[in-house]
Amino acid sequence: MSEATSCGGVVIYRGKILLLYKNYRNRYEGWVLPKGTVEKDEDFNETALREVREESGVSAQIMKYVGKTSYTFSTSTETINKSVHWYLMMADSYFSKPQREEFFCDSGYYKYHEAYHLLKFPNEKQILEQAYGEYQTLRNANLWGCKKYF
Repeated sequence: MSEATSCGGVVIYRGKILLLYKNYRNRYEGWVLPKGTVEKDEDFNETALREVREESGVSAQIMKYVGKTSYTFSTSTETINKSVHWYLMMADSYFSKPQREEFFCDSGYYKYHEAYHLLKFPNEKQILEQAYGEYQTLRNANLWGCKKYF
């Protein structure tokens, strides 16, 4: 069994959440949150920001670390135990452009209940719940978008 680590973001702009739609060889893969593999000598927060930018074209800033999810999957040769570190992020606009090289064919911002039901994986739904709760707490305290917070 191999270990792998990724980082990603729950990206919010004006209360809506960024999702990416993956379609590989005309096969439905589903709606997901942006995330990707940590590169050599890269901090987790750097990975999260880079992956959001690469996969969606979105420029964002980290507001808070949300938590970690884990899952296991198999390839033809091995089983991989993957950990994903998640950050709550604030985008600077509604602009997004899905990364075709990674088989993302659509992207967009959705209301919380829409995003929750669109997400394919239960662990991403769970992290969305957590992150959106943090977002509401920050917003209610007038700290969302406030540079004094981080």
